[in-house]
Parts: sequence; structure tokens; C-alpha cells
Amino acid sequence: MANPFKALGDLNQLRKQAKQMQDELAAEEIRIEEGDILVVISGDQKIKQLSVQGISSPEVIDILNRAIKKSQELAAKKLQTMTGGLGGMLGGGQ
Repeated sequence: MANPFKALGDLNQLRKQAKQMQDELAAEEIRIEEGDILVVISGDQKIKQLSVQGISSPEVIDILNRAIKKSQELAAKKLQTMTGGLGGMLGGGQ
């Protein structure tokens, strides 16, 4: 008989690894500069800097970051639906 507590330990380890990866991604920065447009975004997809013709707008950056977060939440929800269905097919359902 399988030990159900081992699965919890495995999940905890996966969560720790995911958190470490998120922290590492947040520390990375991607800088794209073309013409008079500059975008700096972190590896965890947060816009750090955006300017057009040297003009930056914190409000625009905030709105873009909120839109990105919403799209990430939608993707996570879709993925959860897919993996939840997969878990049920594999006998791991509720």
C-alpha cells in the first residue's frame, strides 16, 4: 500500500522548487530598446520600466502589469482544469 504522506512530502518539495525558480526569475531582467522605445521586464513577467521618447508613465506600467497578471491567472486556471482532469483519469481525482 502506498504511503500517502510520501506524496505530501513530494508535493512540498515541488512547491519549494517552484518558489526558488520564481525567485530566480524575478531577479532576472530583460531589456529591449528599439528606436525611442525602452522596455525592461523581469523574468517573472513584471514590467519594471517602459518609456516612449523618454517619457514614462507609472500608470501605464501598472495597467500593463495588471493585464499580465490577469492573463497569468487565466493560464493557471486553464492548466489547473487540464491537470485536474488528467489526475482524475489517472486515479488521482477527488
